[in-house]
Amino acid sequence: MKKIFLFVLMIFNVCLYANAELITYKSPQGVVLNKDFKIAVKEPDHPEQSVPAYNASVTEVVDVSNKRQNTSFGYFDFSGKVEVTITFQNAPIQHVKIRPSTYGIIPRIVGNTIVFSLNEPRNISIEVNHDIFHNLQLFTNPIATEKPLKVDPNVIYYGPGFHQIGILKVPSNKTVYIDGGAIVQGQLLISRVENVHVIGRGILTQLSLINSADEQVSKKDPRQRNDQITIEYAKNVDINGLIILPHKYSILIGQSSGVTVSNIKSFSSEGNADGIDVFCSSDVLIDKVYMRNSDDCVAIYGHRWEYYGNTKNVTVQNSTLWADIAHPVLIGTHGDTLHPDTLEKIKFLNVDILDQHENQIDYQGCMALNAGDSNLLRDITFNNIRVDDIRKGQLVNIRVMYNQKYNTSPGRGIENIYFKDVTYRGDKASLSVIAGYDETRSIKNVLFENLKINGKVIADNMPGKPGFYKTGDMANIWVGEHVEGLRFIQTPGNSVDSPGSK
Repeated sequence: MKKIFLFVLMIFNVCLYANAELITYKSPQGVVLNKDFKIAVKEPDHPEQSVPAYNASVTEVVDVSNKRQNTSFGYFDFSGKVEVTITFQNAPIQHVKIRPSTYGIIPRIVGNTIVFSLNEPRNISIEVNHDIFHNLQLFTNPIATEKPLKVDPNVIYYGPGFHQIGILKVPSNKTVYIDGGAIVQGQLLISRVENVHVIGRGILTQLSLINSADEQVSKKDPRQRNDQITIEYAKNVDINGLIILPHKYSILIGQSSGVTVSNIKSFSSEGNADGIDVFCSSDVLIDKVYMRNSDDCVAIYGHRWEYYGNTKNVTVQNSTLWADIAHPVLIGTHGDTLHPDTLEKIKFLNVDILDQHENQIDYQGCMALNAGDSNLLRDITFNNIRVDDIRKGQLVNIRVMYNQKYNTSPGRGIENIYFKDVTYRGDKASLSVIAGYDETRSIKNVLFENLKINGKVIADNMPGKPGFYKTGDMANIWVGEHVEGLRFIQTPGNSVDSPGSK
């Protein structure tokens, strides 16, 4: 019996690793690499492979000024199980943290090396000695199951190496493939087309990573937009797998439908350098993205510039958002006062928010629903959201508002908003806000289910809440005027954490 068991176990192990695979990519010649970290990865019983550590710019807010800092990143593809070894080359290691902490990755520290295993692809931040600006982001991808042929006339292929393309206007029914080990410098314009795929494992940027990390592309979009990928008046567009180092927005989606953005990684360090912005679009899926931006990570709007119409059916899921400035999530600021827009059926599911740092109180809120320009925001869900101890900002900011800098009118209202299983651990978040504008521009039916602050579930019937307190007082949320139907509930199985629990 014992022999049978051992034979079955051996067969199981053979099957487990039969499909295991590891793919690393060399950096193009002349790229200035990051010297803080040395990265190696290996499969069980295989030799180590080195992984280049690239530079990326991010922004640190110092007082009221912005200071550009050099962070770093590396990437590879794998299936099965791998062991990662990272050597920190700057100073002795005193402390290491790997985020999102949801993944439960606890490294071993051996001298100046950090060792941990991965059983599935993850996008993670490795922070040594509490330094979040000179950290290493490690992006690990699944093995690509399909790779288009270079000779296919419907494929625009960029192989390993450096490519300068200016502005590429992508036709209908085309696939743009940026292979691992490639750096493509330029912009993609996906305008008035359909059935377009932009996929691969390489880097798409407007910056020259050859010899100078700050040199920008000289050519600009003739419409004065200078975003990395523009998707406008388009249908059935898929963006998958790339690392984006933009000049302005990473991805703009305007008046389009059937757009999927998945496994995208983004850094930015300038003003107005949002991650992914959605205007007047429908049926948009954003999945497994890692956005570290110097402005809003994901922003969802109505009308702006030449984009018109409602926004509907937008889902952001399984993602990590890190706002060095401004909002991780912003919904509703821009719209059409003369022909009011409705932004509805929007979902954020299984999202880690790693940071917000915003001095301007009007622009705080890790999850900000700000109805302006006669917009109506309704049927919006946040489910399974984990917020780290942000440096400066608010957990939520839900307002019908009128910002004279950006708006021509207040919003129409906000209604049917559902927060489920939202957690925050920390003590730096400022007072959150829920407030309507007037009796006709109000907030209606906001439900928090299992809102957990530092292990304590906030509910209308929670133990220890004085009867004369608003429940928001227990969660550091100011509830202003013109708010109806606000509830905080706790469902079974969501008890208050015990001290020291995680």
